[in-house]
Amino acid sequence: MAAKLPITDLRLHRAGSGPALVLLHCLGMDRHLWDSAVARLKGRFTLLTYDMPGHGATPVPAGPYTIEDLAAQLRELLAREGVARAHVAGMSLGGLVAQDFAARCPGMVEKLALVDTTARYTDDMRNMWVQRAAEARSAGVSSLTEGILKIWFTEEFVKSGAPAVKQVRETFARASGEGYALACEALRAADLRPLVPAIQAPTLVICGDQDVPPFIEAAKWLHGQIRGSRLEWLSPARHASPLEQPEAFIRLLEGFLA
Repeated sequence: MAAKLPITDLRLHRAGSGPALVLLHCLGMDRHLWDSAVARLKGRFTLLTYDMPGHGATPVPAGPYTIEDLAAQLRELLAREGVARAHVAGMSLGGLVAQDFAARCPGMVEKLALVDTTARYTDDMRNMWVQRAAEARSAGVSSLTEGILKIWFTEEFVKSGAPAVKQVRETFARASGEGYALACEALRAADLRPLVPAIQAPTLVICGDQDVPPFIEAAKWLHGQIRGSRLEWLSPARHASPLEQPEAFIRLLEGFLA
């Protein structure tokens, strides 16, 4: 697995002490997605976070890339930082990177958590990525915010004005349109179904119980394909279940990793 994306611009942030736990953020967000988890878990783990290409403080790549490229970049980043083996948890985009990484680098993954993610998007959702990429480029990521909030959170949670909702709005307002679009295109092209059965690490699959049907089915599929995996639902929650149900998410993750 050769790395196409450079690691020179990546900064790996560490917090806490104990076994290493890599936290991979979702599309449009950055490493601060995990601030609540870092605050709660740093007493038991060394939390490792970074901004993926075109997100947060990491520059937009020079051109297109794939999920495999992101996984290869993670491998090189951990090697640079002297991390030989770690737990890995990823949400949505981060979950696809985690799947690819765990399948191709089994010796580097202790345990795996796949959160609100899929191995391949449905054809309808693949078309949606084309539209989102075009809008991000033409009107900016913030133009997508209100529609995405309806997918990520239950209506009641959005109306509550929770800090997580504010965080999403503010992060999307800062996000790079081109960085977002390139990630959309990587997601559209991804098909990890042949790789998933090769995952050897003990795996926890987590999904919001009110996520859109393709993600509900994807969670069940991942559970069925990864030998010995465990499937858990967060309720009430939609696609951004760790943000809508942070306490329940952290309990699940901490219990699984322990």
